[in-house]
Amino acid sequence: MPATPTTLNARALLLDMDGTIVNSDAVVERCWRRWAVEHGLDPEEALKVVHGRQGYATMAVLLPDRPMEQNLADNRVMLAEETADTDGVVPVPGAPAFMASLAGLPHALVTSANEPLAQARMGAAGLPIPTVRVTAERVGASKPDPEGFLKGAAELGFAPADCIVFEDSEAGIQAGLAAGMRVIGVGPRAAAHAPTAHVEDLTHVTLTAEQDGTLTLKITQ
Repeated sequence: MPATPTTLNARALLLDMDGTIVNSDAVVERCWRRWAVEHGLDPEEALKVVHGRQGYATMAVLLPDRPMEQNLADNRVMLAEETADTDGVVPVPGAPAFMASLAGLPHALVTSANEPLAQARMGAAGLPIPTVRVTAERVGASKPDPEGFLKGAAELGFAPADCIVFEDSEAGIQAGLAAGMRVIGVGPRAAAHAPTAHVEDLTHVTLTAEQDGTLTLKITQ
């Protein structure tokens, strides 16, 4: 028998970008493999921790004794490389229809990318970029710190408990839960990190806007 759909209600949605609505794994892996080799690190081990965090925070995990100034400098270079490289950037399955269903409804992008990178990847994937965006420049701490999600909820005018986060990474799921929000994990990376609900991709999520402003999310497997 098919699984019974899960239904969650919210007033606003907060969306991560990479791995959640945009598949940018090809670019991320190219850039981070190159960086890891340049710094004498095992690329496969490095790729286990790159998703979800801002680049400087990933570098601090991988090279804990390195001065933060060097991480920040390398991060600026990395962001420029990633922004210029959109080869292989595509929407996550179901993302175009899901984003179209959000038009005019309360939602925000909360991403560890900076504004130019977010614009480049959303454009390459052919997705509309939300009006409300919390990008790397706008927070003082990277995910898994909840600052970005809390700021997104505040800008939309909703309490954390009224928001649902969509995330793919361990750091992002931790950030959403720490913000007091429910989290829908998207994709294979998310399943192991105890999100509120999990889907393989966005073809398994249907959004309905109710007359009272409630956003009803039906999740199927």
